[in-house]
Amino acid sequence: MMLKSYRARKKPAYNAACFHAQQCAEKYLKARLVEAGIVFTKTHDLINLLSLALQVESTWASLQPELDALNKYAVEYRYPGRSATKAGAKDAVADCRKIRGFVRAALGLPV
Repeated sequence: MMLKSYRARKKPAYNAACFHAQQCAEKYLKARLVEAGIVFTKTHDLINLLSLALQVESTWASLQPELDALNKYAVEYRYPGRSATKAGAKDAVADCRKIRGFVRAALGLPV
C-alpha cells in the first residue's frame, strides 16, 4: 500500500504513504513488545515504544532518528493542513523498511 500510494502517476498519495509507513513501524514495534511480554499503553508515539523495546533490544537505539522522523506522520499528516512531499514519502518508506528489518530479524522472521 505504501509504495502504491506514492508511486501513482496520477494523484500520488504522499500523506497516505507516510501514514502507512508510520503505522507499519508502530505495529512492528508493538509486535516485538508483545513477544517480549512488555506491557504498553495505547500510543502512536514511536519513541515511547522504542524506549520500552530497548529493555530487550539495546542495539535498537540506533533506530531513533528513523522513528523520530516517522513519528510526525501518525497524526499531523492525516488531517488537512500539512502535506507530505514525494521525497518525504520516499524517506518514510525507507525508514519503515529499516525498522521492519530490525524487528523481523529479532522475531526470527525472514528479512
